[in-house]
Amino acid sequence: MYIQLVSLHGLLRGDSIEMGRDADTGGQVRYVLELAKTLGELDQVSQVDLFTRRIRDRRVSPDYGKEIEELGPKCRIVRLPCGGGRYFRKERLWPFLDEYVDAMISFTRRERRTPTLVHGHYADAGYVAKEVASAFDVPFVFTGHSLGKPKLEYLLREGWTPQAVDKELAMTRRIEA
Repeated sequence: MYIQLVSLHGLLRGDSIEMGRDADTGGQVRYVLELAKTLGELDQVSQVDLFTRRIRDRRVSPDYGKEIEELGPKCRIVRLPCGGGRYFRKERLWPFLDEYVDAMISFTRRERRTPTLVHGHYADAGYVAKEVASAFDVPFVFTGHSLGKPKLEYLLREGWTPQAVDKELAMTRRIEA
């Protein structure tokens, strides 16, 4: 099996994880890394690629600009460009997701592999995984890690307007995806 995992937000690297650096570097980053490494240890798995966004920004470590980072004999992080090189939070990625879909499909074709399944983590990566899985006619798996509707309800109770929530968090688009 060739498994593709997608986790676009956060600063994702194999060592020295910056847990809690900001809202995008929480438990999901560690979870996805551990999942990738564990899947890569299974005999029936030939390769696990964990796809994330390539970041080239002076404000963060140059580690995040490296295209390929080996995590084990059958597991690696693959960083592809999306929305330029600057680091910004996940809510700002939405206008660039189709660009990422195209980059991931191109990378996969260059590797001359067809994924067995594509697994997206969080709404943005779920959208990307769905599109990539569709392009290769393979199964798609989604893990939400966060529930958008309860978060929206909470923010509205706290006095946010629907327009402010969408402007700041792209909540309607995330829930729809």
